[in-house]
Amino acid sequence: MTRLSRKHIVLKYGKHFIDLPITPPLHSPTVLNPSSLKTIVKVEEYINKAIDVPIQSKPFNDTFRKHSRVLILLSDSTRYTASELYLPIIIDRLNQNGIVDKNITILCALGIHRKQTAQEHKKILGANLHKRFEVADHDAFDNDTIVALGTTRRGTPIEVNHLLAKTDHIILTGGIRFHYYAGFGGGRKSILPGVSSFNACVSNHLLALNPQGQGGRHPLAHTGILKGNPVHEDMAEVCDHFRSLFLFNTILSPQRELLKVVAGDVHAAFTQGCRFLKDNFSIPITEKADLVIASCGGHPWDINFIQAHKTMESAANALKEGGVMILLAECSQGFGNPRFLKWFNNESAESFERNLRTHYEINGQTAYATFLKAKKHHIVLLSSLKELEVEKMSLVPVPTIEEALEKAYNLLGSSPLTYIIPDGSSVLPSMV
Repeated sequence: MTRLSRKHIVLKYGKHFIDLPITPPLHSPTVLNPSSLKTIVKVEEYINKAIDVPIQSKPFNDTFRKHSRVLILLSDSTRYTASELYLPIIIDRLNQNGIVDKNITILCALGIHRKQTAQEHKKILGANLHKRFEVADHDAFDNDTIVALGTTRRGTPIEVNHLLAKTDHIILTGGIRFHYYAGFGGGRKSILPGVSSFNACVSNHLLALNPQGQGGRHPLAHTGILKGNPVHEDMAEVCDHFRSLFLFNTILSPQRELLKVVAGDVHAAFTQGCRFLKDNFSIPITEKADLVIASCGGHPWDINFIQAHKTMESAANALKEGGVMILLAECSQGFGNPRFLKWFNNESAESFERNLRTHYEINGQTAYATFLKAKKHHIVLLSSLKELEVEKMSLVPVPTIEEALEKAYNLLGSSPLTYIIPDGSSVLPSMV
């Protein structure tokens, strides 16, 4: 945490920047920044060492042998993972081990996100690999490309892309970040929801709610929690149905620089990565604020509202009930799902939850979480969304940061205790 004495601070907004004036009554705001960490300079050397000495797993060369068929799972364009840095190194190592390009398949683990453009594929792979490889996008709704392998203890169908059953090894790539109901992104999420059927995604995500009859969100299905989190544990169980998984996950700075790689066993390496993230990106606070001003950290973390909601969830951890949150999220691609806004036809939490259980959509769960926070706090949204759409979510639309501050001051009076979160998608304020 840093006390701010400057007259303004620059916050990211999409691919642009917004000057936040630090003038009365914005009194001595505190900036919630993560630990300052050294970035990896010798990237190729560092990555090769990580896969040569993996966590609770055989070394890379002992795992990936000549003539093996390898499936590489990649995150989509809404989740930057530095794939253009590490993917050429991984594929080069596979080639050195005698695995030719035709035996390497690349599949984007979209979950239920939209299919990607050729330009987005090129950005994820990098120009050189894009010339060499065709990239497939997983389609959770295409039953002809899904195979069934059983069910989890909690009843989630294990239904995955058929390519997972036609390979010798699966490399799960991605980035470990905080996630508002799975605890953390990355790791096992490459498979569920990444390359699973729509029905499997629904079943798993409903575990974020309490058992029917109790109502509300499950107390352990929250940001930064793995132990006892039913969503996470269900996802992890699905991974155990595959014989040869090799995890390669990155942890990036808010500036998208490489800080750490974890590689090896899907459970042990992921757990170690989560611990590193929590140790360095959880920000201890001793008091909740009257006013929280949060930027998602710019593009792609605020590419749409569903992505920006993750910052809203994180910022709410630092905000008093009845306090004001100013959220900077451009949302250049709208809400992220054409059906998202219809969920706000529900006028109560009970109605929301009832419809989620009977007509579940994953974007509906984000809408429900937004609704609950909007009823608990005053949330002012600076975005490119239409005013009426923002108001339908029970949020307050503003065209400028100055108007956002004016609305906050009118509600809070003079000298509100204020936190500024420049990279809301990367940090987790936590009461101590």
